Amino acid sequence: MKTNSLYIASLDPAAGKLLVTMGMMELLTRRIEKVGFFRPVISENNGPDNDIKLILSKYCPDMSYDDCYGFEEEEVKTLVSQGKTKEFYEKLVAHLGELHKKYDFVLCEGLNSSGFLSSFDININLEIAKNLGCHFIGVLNGLGLDAKAVQESIKIAGDSVQDAGCTHFATFVNRLSTGAYNSLELYDLHINNTPPTFLLPEEKELGKPTLADIQQGLDSSYVLGLPEDLYRVVKQFKIATMTVEHFLGYVKDGDLIIVGGDRADILLASVTTLSSPNYPNLSGILLTGGFTPGPNMLKLLEGMELPVPILSVAHGTYETTSQVENIPVRITPDNHRKIALGLGLFDSHIDADVIIKQADISVSNTVTPIMFEYGLFDRAKTKRMNIVLPEATDERILRAAEILLRRQVVDITLLGKETDIRTLSAAHGLNIDQATIIDPGQSPLLYDYTTTLYELRQHTGLTMEGAADAMVDVSYYGTMMVHKGQADGMVSGAIHTTGDTIRPALQIIKTSPGISVVSSVFIMCLDTKVLVYGDCAVNPDPNAEQLAEIALSSAETAAMFGVEPRVAMLSYSTGSSGKGKDVDKVREATHIAQEKRPDLLIEGPIQYDAAISPEVAKTKLPDSEVAGQATVFIFPDLNTGNNTYKAVQRSSGAIAIGPVLQGLNKPVNDLSRGCLVTDIINTVAITAVQAQAMQQED
Repeated sequence: MKTNSLYIASLDPAAGKLLVTMGMMELLTRRIEKVGFFRPVISENNGPDNDIKLILSKYCPDMSYDDCYGFEEEEVKTLVSQGKTKEFYEKLVAHLGELHKKYDFVLCEGLNSSGFLSSFDININLEIAKNLGCHFIGVLNGLGLDAKAVQESIKIAGDSVQDAGCTHFATFVNRLSTGAYNSLELYDLHINNTPPTFLLPEEKELGKPTLADIQQGLDSSYVLGLPEDLYRVVKQFKIATMTVEHFLGYVKDGDLIIVGGDRADILLASVTTLSSPNYPNLSGILLTGGFTPGPNMLKLLEGMELPVPILSVAHGTYETTSQVENIPVRITPDNHRKIALGLGLFDSHIDADVIIKQADISVSNTVTPIMFEYGLFDRAKTKRMNIVLPEATDERILRAAEILLRRQVVDITLLGKETDIRTLSAAHGLNIDQATIIDPGQSPLLYDYTTTLYELRQHTGLTMEGAADAMVDVSYYGTMMVHKGQADGMVSGAIHTTGDTIRPALQIIKTSPGISVVSSVFIMCLDTKVLVYGDCAVNPDPNAEQLAEIALSSAETAAMFGVEPRVAMLSYSTGSSGKGKDVDKVREATHIAQEKRPDLLIEGPIQYDAAISPEVAKTKLPDSEVAGQATVFIFPDLNTGNNTYKAVQRSSGAIAIGPVLQGLNKPVNDLSRGCLVTDIINTVAITAVQAQAMQQED
């Protein structure tokens, strides 16, 4: 059933349709160049629509907010009361029609469950989907239902969609208990040519509020803490009205402590538990009654660098507690942890191929940054690699590790003292339970690793004692894990220098056969294509032989990530027009590379404009198979390469992923010390794909 639009709506309250919307958007944007998003009716009583904000920020950054919805609830109420229902549907159809002119596919999300829906005597979501001509996806809430009850709900939902005259695309049953999920997996839910049914188990954390939810829901003020810690999940809340001694006996992991703001004793006791390994980690502290810490208490707390927020509300403890119980739970655009958890849940339980086949979706030849990034994750997931992260005492590394584990992109090994790593992760409310943690100094493999390093480096004068000292260093230990096959790749550099990362790799892993130089590329994701720039991070002034090796390594890296290599050897002149030492180096490097790999398309020397612009290429090199359509750009030196990639990145808004190291026998990649969590995630995914490719070659 080929379609260019789908309509997702809850058929039960609290069914979690946003999870399905995110999963479907992720699935579509991996394969289709231009995907739009549309909500027929929204409510802005509590500010801009959360679902639109999330989808725009993650999947449709070029789409305007106003294009994403048709009406506000109050407008629809007025139209219905005036008997203008037909006008309502006509405007929705016209709006969706305009979106189809701009986008190859439009995903629609239905109305939220609210009192507004009671003004209709029909299922308004089904009626809208029918009038828009969208294929319908229903989302059911399986919470608390056994397998038999779920099957009955699926049948009733199917009948309802059919009776409404909609084309039924699929049904999702969300929030299933483990027992119901396991039982339903044994049944054939795809019988009599019925639309596919997909099952999603309950993930408790998605149903728990964060401190950000509580802050917004109560309109509370922020007393102390870091903004990122607002996304800690509140597992339960405790009302502290007793003495400190009795209060401490009730504290549990993930508690939000609700206490009168004048109870300095409870406040101090709560803060003290954060630094004690004998007590669980709180999610936050909520002070009631409008009382906040005085100047001296505030000074004391500020010096503690608290890892949990302290909030304050004007209401009393009883009223505040009642409000906390009724705060809606959301997945907000800036809650990357919940987004990762939700997408990991969707990816691991939904067969994307069934959906793609059902919708008869054609994969776009154009590659956008979003498509490249999600394609990267898809490839990494096909065979999960074990990536070692030596810098586990850095908060950014732990945040990235949690997201990667939740998305089920790779397996993670963290290096360092286990108590330190777990204390740091718990202090920030992070869950890294799925990671393997190794303390190099206590590892049973330490002697074997030390002996191996000594054997590899004794010709340089390294002693056994020196090898032992080196091997307790996390960079050396992680590199040896990769060399020995206990890890498939390593990512480092958030704390360590590039030299700290590359040196052990050169000493232990060494370069690939026929390669004498380790180099790097940046993968440049432009609006509609992906280019590869090398070398922009490692070699200051390579000679002609080295430049040729960099070109060949970069071509292989490009092919590894799905970019057809057409190599441009860049210089300040094109063809035979220029002379001088620098252009001669590029000309010689081009000849060497062409002789080594006659099967590759390699052009040089060539200027950047002639390499990338078909119009310029017609004038300067009209007969070249590379000019005007180059995909791999090799810069003559580090100064040119580094400045160019940054200029393109900043001026065009391109996403620069890297540096990706190349030329090593096994993958090791370097991070910038100013890297963001997103940079770490992308680099780990790239390392996993490199590891997969290298293992296939073996």
